Amino acid sequence: MDFEAIIRAYPNKVLTLETGQPILDGDNNVFEPDQSLVDAARIELDKEAYKYQRQEEYPEWGTQLDYIYHNGIEKWKTDMIDPVKNKYPKPS
Repeated sequence: MDFEAIIRAYPNKVLTLETGQPILDGDNNVFEPDQSLVDAARIELDKEAYKYQRQEEYPEWGTQLDYIYHNGIEKWKTDMIDPVKNKYPKPS
C-alpha cells in the first residue's frame, strides 16, 4: 500500500496504517481509500520528490558557508548548487 499517498489524500482523517493489515479509521472500522484520490496524491508527491533528492545531495551548511567565504557566492552557486539543481530539476 502507498501509505504516503493515502495520508496525503486524506489529510484530515485519522488512520491506522500497518503493513499487511487493513487500514482502520479513528473508530477502528476498516477504511477503503478511493484509489483515484490516492493516485492523484501520488502524482503530487512525485512532483515534490526533487526537493528531498536535492536536500540529500547538497553539502552540509557549514561546508557551504566555508565555500562561500573562500570562493564567493557566484562560485558557490555554479560549483555546489547548480549541479544539484540540474541533476534533480523542478518539474514543470
